[in-house]
Amino acid sequence: MHGEELLRSRGLRVTRPRLAVLDVLAGGGHLEVDEIARRVRTRLDSVSTQAVYDVLGALSRAGLARRLEPAGSPARYEARAGDNHHHVVCRGCGEVADIDCAVGEAPCLDPNVSHGFQIDEAEVTFWGLCPTCQARKADDF
Repeated sequence: MHGEELLRSRGLRVTRPRLAVLDVLAGGGHLEVDEIARRVRTRLDSVSTQAVYDVLGALSRAGLARRLEPAGSPARYEARAGDNHHHVVCRGCGEVADIDCAVGEAPCLDPNVSHGFQIDEAEVTFWGLCPTCQARKADDF
């Protein structure tokens, strides 16, 4: 589906900033808002960082983007949403990579106690060192 169709399918108005942010997210990765705004500004003459935040909020609520906030890091956004995948974060450089759901379909993990909640998603963050940081650490010895 193209950007305009995606927006309409989720009941969102089609705007140039929304299309530009969708296009940036479609490029892949786990991007911080400042990076998304910088890339959007190469497509549009003028757009405020606040407008990018507003677009990302609307896209996230509509299920077209996913916000992740690794502990100690700024929020990042990605286009891969709704499939209950997880993430691995490097403790050294902060690189983030996707990890497919650990066990079957969403929510893929069932808590012992749900406190009355109807659980539809499990978010797991794995932590470690990426290959580059491992090599850097090995060179330090």
